[in-house]
Amino acid sequence: MNDSRYWFPAKRYGWGWGLPITWQGWVVLALYFVLLALGTWLLPPHANPHHFGIFLAVISGLLLWVCKLKGEPPAWRWGK
Repeated sequence: MNDSRYWFPAKRYGWGWGLPITWQGWVVLALYFVLLALGTWLLPPHANPHHFGIFLAVISGLLLWVCKLKGEPPAWRWGK
């Protein structure tokens, strides 16, 4: 489904979302990777594994929250 109100389409097989289909979705995904790189630099995983794990959980949770808000409704799909 390529509905313009969705930033993230549902995957063809399985559960979840695929790559973004709008520029807003690409910005969200790019921001996630920038924050991941910045967090790896500021909170090295080998030096602060607990802090890095919490940081990773927070930014990943935010990404999933945006995908849930702006993506197609998640459901198990078997292809077309």
